[in-house]
Amino acid sequence: MSIHDTLTDEHIVEEARRIYPKKVDGHFRHIKWGIQFATLAIYYFLPFVRWHRGPDAPSQAVLVDFPHRRFYFFFIEIWPQEVYYLTGLLIIAALTLFLMNAVAGRIWCGYMCPQTVWTDFYMTTERWIEGDARDRIRLDNGPWTVDKIRKKFAKHFVWILIAWWTGGVWVLYFADAPTLVYKLATFQPGVGEAYLWIGILTFTTYIFAGWMREKVCLHACPWPRIQAALTDEYALNVTYRFDRGEPRMSAKAATAARAAGAAAGDCVDCGQCVAVCPTGVDIRKGAQLGCIQCGLCIDACDSIMEKLHRPTRLIAYDTEMNLKRRECGEAPIYKPLRVRTVFYAVLILAIGGFMSVMLATRDDMHVNVLHDRNPLAVRLKDGGVRNGYTLRFSNKKPDVRRFVLSVAGVPGAQTEVVGVPADAKGKVTIEVGADQTREARVLLSTHGAAAAKGQTPVVFTVTDAATGAAIEVKDVFITP
Repeated sequence: MSIHDTLTDEHIVEEARRIYPKKVDGHFRHIKWGIQFATLAIYYFLPFVRWHRGPDAPSQAVLVDFPHRRFYFFFIEIWPQEVYYLTGLLIIAALTLFLMNAVAGRIWCGYMCPQTVWTDFYMTTERWIEGDARDRIRLDNGPWTVDKIRKKFAKHFVWILIAWWTGGVWVLYFADAPTLVYKLATFQPGVGEAYLWIGILTFTTYIFAGWMREKVCLHACPWPRIQAALTDEYALNVTYRFDRGEPRMSAKAATAARAAGAAAGDCVDCGQCVAVCPTGVDIRKGAQLGCIQCGLCIDACDSIMEKLHRPTRLIAYDTEMNLKRRECGEAPIYKPLRVRTVFYAVLILAIGGFMSVMLATRDDMHVNVLHDRNPLAVRLKDGGVRNGYTLRFSNKKPDVRRFVLSVAGVPGAQTEVVGVPADAKGKVTIEVGADQTREARVLLSTHGAAAAKGQTPVVFTVTDAATGAAIEVKDVFITP
């Protein structure tokens, strides 16, 4: 029998019910406030941060410049052929997620996931306009009055404003922010695509953060299923310490039971841990798919324990191993440093270090050579042979540069760069604009009696006329 066959109507209703999280204050709530403020501030204001890169270069600190095929991040400039840096960042991000999971479960979900951050932002505005959980329940269940219409309209209007600004900021990462804001505000032509993306992102933010909320975490996000296979019994997770909390009963009943010498747990079954949970999870039932490890239930439980003058952290970040050890009367142990956490950390440092060294030592000039394919070589009338090549020069500096080209490897061969005449000394100089690439067609020819058939190694040397920096690229000269 499958699990779906065992679901009752009560389970289905429970899953479909609307959740009204209650306001809570405490240590972990303050951490969430801090992270939420920092992440939203970075997202909303980063496009307006300026960074001087010299004349004719974009001054936006973070910019994805599709027309010129560049990515700028403060002092770093990434070209299309350097997409491997993006690959490395994605690998580091994945390993960081694995490391966070190995140390403390789904803390990414509880504190830094965009869905969590924006949903929490929306819930805060909802609470500000409609009141706390009881007020919102009463308002939703009550008749449609002028006050209800006013509050509902105000809430959704603010939600749409937040969604609109969220979508609007996203497009600012792909163009100069102040300029694009002015064009959008004055309805200038040429920004229709920006309006489209703002509309799409406004709609998705409003739906995901305002309406779907925890359903995205429960039904759409794959990470809860993946992380279950990556965790172990030493990972910290939000845990109800049932060895201390059970048997649960009211405060009066617990006092009477203790007076009579009977067992009584610290849990008074107040339900506050469930009331504040943004996904409606009862943590006392153990590890569940819906728990995002945000720690709000810890704050709620601690406030009740303080009022009852009982020890706090009845709900706490703890490990599965410690639950087993307490059952056996053993002291808890914590092992943040273990094979998997050290392995992830070493990989992150190794990849990050390698990328940093490559970035710090990369050349500000680059040359690629591509041999003609059809035909590979041409037989000349005088018996010689001509091979054609396409050289692409990349100038990664904000200044015009002149590159001197020389070719070696084929004795007696003559070099011709189409459209670029040689000077009196036979030197060929190719000028490449600031922060630009340029292709040059190079013809290498032998005359008279052809060389032996086969392939002869050929070396193209490109030298910066100003600095003397040189790059060598190799290919072959083919004699049919």
